[in-house]
Amino acid sequence: MEVGEAYSNTKGQVSALESLCGKLSDLDSPARPSPKRAKPGRARQLGDEQVRQVIAGYESGATVYELGEWFGIERRAVSRILRRHGVRMRYGGLSDDQIGEAVRLYHQGWSLARIADRMDVAADTVRQRLRERGVTMRNTHGQPRPGEAR
Repeated sequence: MEVGEAYSNTKGQVSALESLCGKLSDLDSPARPSPKRAKPGRARQLGDEQVRQVIAGYESGATVYELGEWFGIERRAVSRILRRHGVRMRYGGLSDDQIGEAVRLYHQGWSLARIADRMDVAADTVRQRLRERGVTMRNTHGQPRPGEAR
């Protein structure tokens, strides 16, 4: 094989290059401005008054999810604020009756996410409570997961 063989027929490459050059804007004209993109910013910082409102809201029964939505911050940020100010956290979790209902619904074929939505908790909370009750978890195809106790 000759060295020049691979580069001897460049007609297709030249045509492609000419086509691309035709799509480029004229180099003498000013470039079009790029579209405005949101610049990544710092996480929203709450002022002292807003922090007091977060604490008061939590102590009056609002959830960290609700407070996060109201103040435009993540629920984890709400939890950090509450811990930093020594607020005793309440963990909703699931009552024994709710766990029993979750077991029943899971056996009926409901997904963890669907049960969690119904009970207003995280899907992982449902999974943990079901496993504590000895429920065999299913995979995405509805089959028992390998290594799960029956």
